[in-house]
Amino acid sequence: MIITDTHTHLYSDSFDDDRDQMMQRAFNQGVTRFFIPAIDSSYTKAMLELEKNYPDHVHLMMGLHPTSVKDNYKEELAHVEKLLSERPFVAIGEIGIDLYWDKSTLKIQQDAFRYQIKLAKQYKLPIVIHCRESFDEIFDILEEEKGDDLYGIFHCFTGTIEQAKKAISYNMKLGIGGVVTFKNGKIDQFLNQIDLKHIVLETDSPYLAPTPYRGKRNESSYIINVLEKLSYIYGITKKEIADITTANSKDVFKV
Repeated sequence: MIITDTHTHLYSDSFDDDRDQMMQRAFNQGVTRFFIPAIDSSYTKAMLELEKNYPDHVHLMMGLHPTSVKDNYKEELAHVEKLLSERPFVAIGEIGIDLYWDKSTLKIQQDAFRYQIKLAKQYKLPIVIHCRESFDEIFDILEEEKGDDLYGIFHCFTGTIEQAKKAISYNMKLGIGGVVTFKNGKIDQFLNQIDLKHIVLETDSPYLAPTPYRGKRNESSYIINVLEKLSYIYGITKKEIADITTANSKDVFKV
């Protein structure tokens, strides 16, 4: 059984004291494919180091996270573009709009999101979308940019079934993580109405640990709890969930 974590910040300093042991715990659970989103230039060195240490397992994205879209965002986008021109990446991500922390940057977040979608099309790469309290704003831009050359993953999907179907209509898979195990997560109530071909697994570690680890540091081995919940929701075996979602991740990332 091969399990794929399509979104995990393994370079986070939260893992500096036990990264190798944390990775081994994931391997022991069958998690062998890790897709690593970018945040901003301050994390680039740590990401490249992670890839160097786990070349057979770690696959890097490049992009500017919406909460890092500040006054210097054009310099940050130039950094993204420079790296894309120098070496391969598997996706542009995580990118999008976050209105939870700061609504005042909406305009430049929209600008950065559009710009990075164009980069994704230029490099023929998927996008990985960060959406927090911004479904309408994200959908407006996807509507502008939609086409066969736009596809990817709606990371950490926590919306309604209507929003799920709309995201899928833009060639997006739904990234399902720890929230599906929460009592108040809500997505577990309708997820079985979404065909599994549209689903990928993720942890977003070190954030959003699933039950029973909620509130603690998340790690990729805990994806097994997400897998078990989906097995219950869809009424099929954990291996079938792992096989289908890993195949879906290959469809997106071409890895």
